[in-house]
Amino acid sequence: MSKKSVSQKQNNMNSTESRAPWPNQNPESAQTLGDISSDTSSVSSQRKQRFIKNNQYFTICIYAGVMVLIAAIIFKCVIDFDKTKAWFGQIIGMLSPFILGALLAYVLNPMVHMFYRGIGKLCDRLKLRLGHGLHTGLAILITYIIVIGFVVLTLLYVFPEIAKNLVDFVNYLPTAYNTVLDMLARLQKRFPNLEISMIRDYLDDAMPELASYLQNFATNMVPALYTISMSIVDWVVNLFVTLIVSIYMLYDKRRIMHASWRLIYAFLPKKYIPACQEILSECNRLFSSFVVGKFIDSLIIGILCFILMTILQLPYTLLISIAIGVTNMIPYFGPFIGAIPGILIMLFISPLQAFIFTIMILCLQQFDGLILGPKIIGNSTGMKPLWIIFAITIGGHLAGLIGMFLGVPVVAILSYLFDLYLAHRLSKKKISDAMVESVLQKMELDD
Repeated sequence: MSKKSVSQKQNNMNSTESRAPWPNQNPESAQTLGDISSDTSSVSSQRKQRFIKNNQYFTICIYAGVMVLIAAIIFKCVIDFDKTKAWFGQIIGMLSPFILGALLAYVLNPMVHMFYRGIGKLCDRLKLRLGHGLHTGLAILITYIIVIGFVVLTLLYVFPEIAKNLVDFVNYLPTAYNTVLDMLARLQKRFPNLEISMIRDYLDDAMPELASYLQNFATNMVPALYTISMSIVDWVVNLFVTLIVSIYMLYDKRRIMHASWRLIYAFLPKKYIPACQEILSECNRLFSSFVVGKFIDSLIIGILCFILMTILQLPYTLLISIAIGVTNMIPYFGPFIGAIPGILIMLFISPLQAFIFTIMILCLQQFDGLILGPKIIGNSTGMKPLWIIFAITIGGHLAGLIGMFLGVPVVAILSYLFDLYLAHRLSKKKISDAMVESVLQKMELDD
């Protein structure tokens, strides 16, 4: 036997011994050790899987945290409502030049666009070429020359007349007081059972209070003038910032719109972009048609009121006409808000003139509501009178006269968006308007 064959046998024996179980180990124990090792590997793999990132659960956690944070902020705002209101007032006060500048740019944008097109047509006829910046700058310059010129003419010619009317009215107050006392005395003689003495006592108590108030006002004139002067300085600064912001927004509106639409495309799914365009276009139509149309309508009503009062030779023509034109911007309640002070003023002068003025205002407002308003504004908001009254009430409570005016288009936009949401929800449930009408027919409501 050779050395090679002997070594080969030894190798075969070693391999057999290695494959064979250990002396103290049987095949069942070997299988048990294999199961234990497999269980250990599965436990370790499960421990590793616990730390695998799950995008779905991570997103849910983020949403839950954001909702808890929003709920906490809302709860804090409700608990400390006075502090929240003051804080919002300070923020709105700081941002008011930018808000007013954006609103001014929005109102003047149709006029700028009109002059932009007019300059373009003139350049086409003269075969001139203007750059986009120069073209837009000229349109903005012409618009602001017209607007500022109108304001300057108002300050030079209209405000002195308003001040004169106010001075005349203040000087007429003692005569009006004596007239009221004489009227009460005549009523007391004709109707002895009437308790007119209470009204006379109230007037007698009110006059000394008015005199003391005027005396205190004259004593505190210097601090009041200082406060008024500081307010005027702040007002002038805010006005200057408002004009700068509006000019910048009008000049750079293409870039601003480009940035806005980039944001929309970045955060909104692509399939919703056409619907977003339609919704924004309709909201713009609702707001602009109401604001611009109501401004033109109120301007015409104020001019007509001035012409009619001049023809009828009524007093305080310019003062009352401006009040009628400004308050006419408020739907429904505006004409009454502007007419009531005028009626009260004329009652002191002549009851007949007050009656003539009342009839004139009623005719003028009927003309506005039935003919002029529908021609200029139309049914731009599509809102029912109940919703208009709701918008005026809430807007007036929050922001006074400006809130009463802007409340209507804002509520119209919210109503339009909510109507779209309801239509979407009903379409998902496959509920048509005919089904809703069938329910109403079963209730036997009056047509």
